[in-house]
Amino acid sequence: MHATQETFRAPGQRSPGEKPGLTSLPYDLLLNVASYLECDDIHNLHLVSKSLHDFAQARPVYRKLATDLLRRCRALPLKGFQQITDLAPDQLIRSVNKATRYERAWGSRAPHPIRAPPRSNYMDGERRSWYKVVSAPPGEDVDWLSPITSSYTLCATKRGKVVCWDVQRDLPLAEWNPGEKWELWKCRVEFEQRTVYFTMAKLISGTYTDERIMEFILMRLTFTDGPTGETSKVAPVFSHVTDFRTTGVVMNVFLLDPQRRLLSAFVWVSATNTIGLFTLPDWDTPEYVFLDTGIECILSSNWSCILFEDNIVIHCEESDAAYQHFYPLSFLKTYAKTLPSRTSAPVMSYVIRPPRTITRRFKYPVPSLNSSTGLASVVVVGQHPPQPNSINWTTNINPFPVPPWYPESAHFVRQWWPTLSGIPRVSCTVVLLATSDVLTRRARFILAQHYFRVPLNHYQWTHPEACKCGSEHNRQECVCKFNLRTIAERARAAQDDALMNMWYVSTPFEVVRVLDPPGDEEPDPEVQERPRPLVAVDFGHAVWIEYEPDLPAVPNEYGGDTETESDMKRLRFVTFPTFKDEAEFVAMEERGEKWLPDIGELEGKVRTLDVPEELDLGTVETINIDQSQGAVILSDKDGRIYILCYE
Repeated sequence: MHATQETFRAPGQRSPGEKPGLTSLPYDLLLNVASYLECDDIHNLHLVSKSLHDFAQARPVYRKLATDLLRRCRALPLKGFQQITDLAPDQLIRSVNKATRYERAWGSRAPHPIRAPPRSNYMDGERRSWYKVVSAPPGEDVDWLSPITSSYTLCATKRGKVVCWDVQRDLPLAEWNPGEKWELWKCRVEFEQRTVYFTMAKLISGTYTDERIMEFILMRLTFTDGPTGETSKVAPVFSHVTDFRTTGVVMNVFLLDPQRRLLSAFVWVSATNTIGLFTLPDWDTPEYVFLDTGIECILSSNWSCILFEDNIVIHCEESDAAYQHFYPLSFLKTYAKTLPSRTSAPVMSYVIRPPRTITRRFKYPVPSLNSSTGLASVVVVGQHPPQPNSINWTTNINPFPVPPWYPESAHFVRQWWPTLSGIPRVSCTVVLLATSDVLTRRARFILAQHYFRVPLNHYQWTHPEACKCGSEHNRQECVCKFNLRTIAERARAAQDDALMNMWYVSTPFEVVRVLDPPGDEEPDPEVQERPRPLVAVDFGHAVWIEYEPDLPAVPNEYGGDTETESDMKRLRFVTFPTFKDEAEFVAMEERGEKWLPDIGELEGKVRTLDVPEELDLGTVETINIDQSQGAVILSDKDGRIYILCYE
């Protein structure tokens, strides 16, 4: 910053005959002006004069642009385990410009294959192609695959191995082989520590009852890569962290905070059809907490678990509302028990309802012709109402209710990429909803998406005294009209309200699903295997493989036309609206404006992505998306991993 300041004159100092202008402003004031500019504005400053060009290239200017991107949940395309603070000014500028291009281009068109020279960190060393093919562990069937950085993938096989693969050199770097079949359940990347934590599970005894016993191993994969992002010459190392057992039907495991050694799991209590909360407050000690929350386990609900301000938060989404149940860690520890040994199974002995619950109802888009004529009809499958001039929102008309629509899969995405201090932690939910076509009896799917933060109602959380619902308001939806005194309070309340808007891909499609082959164990006759949909999500983006409909339509037995399906498959992509930061709502409040969604944001625009001629989408077994690098990663039945890079 000091070197940059030297290119500017002191306040009030100008060359003889020079007229007042931007270049005559003090540095701090000019930097304040730049804080209101977007990336294109900064590029235009480059062309004004040499002094403004030098200023516009300064690190503080692009750090602000990077902050804006991160606040909209758009990650920077960093290399390896690089942190933003590791970047030289020219690297920061390139990263910000690339992320901005991705964001704008994908909002208006389909991602295009990258052009030479390669613009993706996955394509280091590649000069003539927009994709690369690397190997999976030889002689193994891939059960789970995920990119760790642009340099590595982590792969779990159906025989229980976990392998770290070098993407650039196409060779294995490290392997964990327990010698028996384990299943990977959860993976979490800690960028600052250059460490990956993952849990492996296997069934010890029992079926789908409260007597079921499972064993878990928590592992760690540690890298020694430096701040340049280059792959270290020292191979990463697998190490054992801890192991534990659970009682009952485990729904999911959550690595809430590896630095604090905090882990939790949801357990279905079959006797009462409620959610059990299992917690290891410190996985280095034999203490555990295992209680029945009394929260009903509804078939159509989707569940996640988040750590917020020393609270374990059970986040539940049903078709019409979202619920957040708060358990303070200090409260949970009062119910801690000690395991006699690591091989002992925990015992549930308490029924403790959440000390605090927040409820917010979703809002669904409803087109209206204009503000004076009122609402038109709801957007439903196959309906094409006139283009509205604006969008109204309602809390009581769900265009895809349960039934006939049921969640086929739910994806909860939380920020895991390198970020900066002060960036709010945001989550995103994408739900694949399914129904059965009454004529063809084939499954039909749509996507629903929204962002959320914890707590769902920031104002109610920080100003409980403003709530007039009474002492029981924590257990019901708060409907108070708060006394919003300041611009910041009104902006926060407006953001809370806007985050409950649900966005859709509402034109039905048929996603390709794969049925994993049976393993060595005898299948449980009480459990029906569900095919796994080939869908992957990231913040504001989703990618999937679907069957391509045959055209034209053909007559059906009822005398009408029915669209038939072929075996042809295509790779599809959608960009949803970006997350709107609280600062945007503050700016609107200052201008006296109310936030309304753009008519173009009513639906996510679905695009078809190019794929290499050699890639047979019918053989794909796993799919991933890395929006920071503009990459879609697919593995096939022949042990090949395709990394497709777009811009």
